[in-house]
Amino acid sequence: MQYSLTFPTGTVRYIFQAGFGELKDYMDFDNYVMLVDSRIVELNNGLVSKHPHIIIHAHESRKTWAQVSDICEQLLQLKADRNTTLIGIGGGITTDITGFVASIYMRGVPFGFIPTTLLAMCDAAIGGKNGINHQLQKNLIGTVQQPAFIFYDTIFLNTLPPEQWSNGFAEIIKYACLFDRALFDELEQNDITHYRNHPETLQLLIERCVDWKNNVVMSDEKESGRRKLLNFGHTAGHAIETLHQVPHGYAVAAGMMIAAKISEHETNLDPQVTERLKKLLQRYGLPVSLDIDTGKVMEVLNMDKKRNSTGIDYILLNNIGEAAIKHLPFPTITQALETYAHAGSH
Repeated sequence: MQYSLTFPTGTVRYIFQAGFGELKDYMDFDNYVMLVDSRIVELNNGLVSKHPHIIIHAHESRKTWAQVSDICEQLLQLKADRNTTLIGIGGGITTDITGFVASIYMRGVPFGFIPTTLLAMCDAAIGGKNGINHQLQKNLIGTVQQPAFIFYDTIFLNTLPPEQWSNGFAEIIKYACLFDRALFDELEQNDITHYRNHPETLQLLIERCVDWKNNVVMSDEKESGRRKLLNFGHTAGHAIETLHQVPHGYAVAAGMMIAAKISEHETNLDPQVTERLKKLLQRYGLPVSLDIDTGKVMEVLNMDKKRNSTGIDYILLNNIGEAAIKHLPFPTITQALETYAHAGSH
């Protein structure tokens, strides 16, 4: 199955239920370079050896100008020009770096993604945000530019370690909390084993998440309004991820719990909803409490790109499937983090 969607910064072709070996059947270009996560090369010996490629070290600590500069140097050595398409093959870090390099190399070249993790398939590869980190700020430097295509081959999930399945389900749970009560109910009835054992159900789940994210991005590509909702769990989550070196989904799970507790006071969220969210996160192998340094997390949040002088627009819940954007002063966020840290220590 495939379809195309047009955004302000470009048209994206979504190709589902495809096989990597069929890539050339879908593509109309011969001039390309693959930017491949080193772990994909290790797990799939020979997959890219016949293609022009550059190996990416996909770790948050390497998502920097230094690696971008190195990739650009290798592109020059491969004689990549303005007509060269870059193909990012890997998880969210790989797609972020690929999109960013493509946006600036020779002032912009075409690019596309083959996401290989559940998180990238459902979230990170979608939406046109590309970027790198700077010091303690995640994705501080970046662009908004849509890929030409996103190619889905779920065979890559066969080698995904358990931690990465949980990592991806954090974003799926996020969509359910924000937009889709029926999806929340479905997730409560199932678990990771169920989706791994039912590939067709998993495929539908991925496509459902793609639809939700595109629905939001189509209406607000540059995040001036509705797209802010997708930051649910990510405001504190990004800071926790950076400071405490935990997987993205684990940090987002912590962030969603913090946001839910704030919502009980700010939007009158029923505490039973917070409890359902807690149990759902646990069901998918995600932590509901992490040992965090509240002071250092707040230091990072005080530099957050979404802040202003008094606080941050925070994404809260009114109910399952119904979210709200509310500006919170820094003291309110600090108190919530301290409450979370105290609860996690007992």
